[in-house]
Amino acid sequence: MLFSCDSLEFQKKENYASDLPIASVYDESLFKEDLNFLLPKNIDKNDSIVLTKSIINSWAIQQLLLKKAAENTSQNDNAEINDLVRDYRQALLINGYKERLIKQQLDTVIEKEEIINYYKKNSNNFRLNEELVKTRFIHFSNDLLDKKEVLKFFKKGSIEDLEALELKQLSFKKMMLNDSVWTPLENVLLKLPFSRNDLLKKTDLIKKEDSLGLYLAVIKDVLLRNQIAPLGYIEPTIKQMILHQRKLQLIRDIEKIIVEDAIQNKIFKIH
Repeated sequence: MLFSCDSLEFQKKENYASDLPIASVYDESLFKEDLNFLLPKNIDKNDSIVLTKSIINSWAIQQLLLKKAAENTSQNDNAEINDLVRDYRQALLINGYKERLIKQQLDTVIEKEEIINYYKKNSNNFRLNEELVKTRFIHFSNDLLDKKEVLKFFKKGSIEDLEALELKQLSFKKMMLNDSVWTPLENVLLKLPFSRNDLLKKTDLIKKEDSLGLYLAVIKDVLLRNQIAPLGYIEPTIKQMILHQRKLQLIRDIEKIIVEDAIQNKIFKIH
């Protein structure tokens, strides 16, 4: 009984302590539970002390500024702020409701044919603002044992040859063998020591050697700035544009239905 009473008394004291504020500014108080919500879990004790002081100080500054702002705000300013708060709340409610309806009703399946038709109709809007290349490249150290074999496989570039290189990929420092996709030139320049001019012309093989090893590259195709972007490269953008158009149309349809329903039920009247 003594143990139980002592435990109960300790728990009461602990609960009482947790109910006490750790900081106060005017009529506002900051409690331990507020801090626990803001502090990261498993934080170091020393870091916790520093961060706690910072949080308390930031909270106090905010409360003091709010008090000063309230004391120095006119009735007109208050009315304007209230209007802004009301408008913002209304916008949040409306947009949240629309997003829920869109999530429920928006058709997100886009057929390939629709993408192609959209691309054909709007191809002039898809001008490149960067150079693209179809390339494969490889970089390996100078002391690679089967250097001649790698060079032969890379230059021929058949499916079998590229598969053989894939099996040796752990021997290479850098490698990209899929030359059927368009890649931004800038991405390639970051990985290879070739000049821009070297990479902006079709070539069966270009190579360069330095202290870091041997670099090999094949340029299968090139597209320059202001040329029309290829469909394969721009397809993700087209999908987003189609979805955006569907979304706008769905919103218009929803608004139209809501208005027609309100008129029919005599909720909306124009006097």
